[in-house]
Amino acid sequence: MKTTPVTPADLRASVIAVPPMPRNADGSAFIDGNKRLLDHMRSGGVTSYMYGGNANFYNLGVKEFDAVVGALSSLLSDDDWLIPSVGPDYGKAAEQLDLLRDHPLPTAMVLPLRFPSSPGGVATGLRKLAERYGKPLITYMKDEGYIAEADMAALVKDGCVCAIKYAIVRDNPREDHVLASLVDRLGTDLIISGIGERPVIDHFEVFGLRSFTSGSGCVAPALANRIREALLHGHNDIAEQARELFIPLEDARDAFSPIRVLHSAVAAAGIAETGPMGEFLAVIEEARLQQHIAEVAKNLFALEAQARQAMTHTVA
Repeated sequence: MKTTPVTPADLRASVIAVPPMPRNADGSAFIDGNKRLLDHMRSGGVTSYMYGGNANFYNLGVKEFDAVVGALSSLLSDDDWLIPSVGPDYGKAAEQLDLLRDHPLPTAMVLPLRFPSSPGGVATGLRKLAERYGKPLITYMKDEGYIAEADMAALVKDGCVCAIKYAIVRDNPREDHVLASLVDRLGTDLIISGIGERPVIDHFEVFGLRSFTSGSGCVAPALANRIREALLHGHNDIAEQARELFIPLEDARDAFSPIRVLHSAVAAAGIAETGPMGEFLAVIEEARLQQHIAEVAKNLFALEAQARQAMTHTVA
């Protein structure tokens, strides 16, 4: 398990998966389900796991957070990197970070609080959290105006922030003045493309980013890793071919719910039973939608299996 400080090489070493968290009927972490999902991602070459919105860390209580981090940590291999999320409100984040000091993890991501917050207040709050924790944090920029780019750059330069998950959705991801401003101020080493497969090629090609998160990659980690490796070596055509395989599942997530669809997709693909979703979220029960999710998830999983088989034959 990674315990050393975060470096740009860590961000580039693996696709950063953003998985759901399989749960028991009572809402607690389902150990076997989480192990199966982690084993599947690891076997596809993905070793960095960021537990946030898809795992419904928004609604974890303070004590529950500590138990979940301990349970997930026990399932990791030597080369794995666990990134738990705290917050989104300041008080809960502060208390969760107090408990996280007892775990040898190098950082945590602070979930974005959309209301009540102001850009200057977010900057002050993030600084206080990092100082309290004694380690730099990962920030999550999901909405324009959440924090000023100048304040974010100052937090990075002062050692309060070690990475930025950038996830502001644009109609045209090649045109993004906020991302351009961040790159101008900070370079690209610490900025993660945080919206999955759909915009990642544009983020790499236009803005020079070199790492990305993936939810659908939990179903097809080897294919997500193919995108990462192709982009890092400048083979955008290969990356585009692999990305197209994710679009049906990404379309379903965008149309209905990125979190709920992924939760169902992991189970429908036969990777692991995922159970309930935790407080304030419910599993998808509509039969027509369940059928559609199962179809696209199984298709992507089959393409993943084909990709792994082709890799095995190539090595042989």
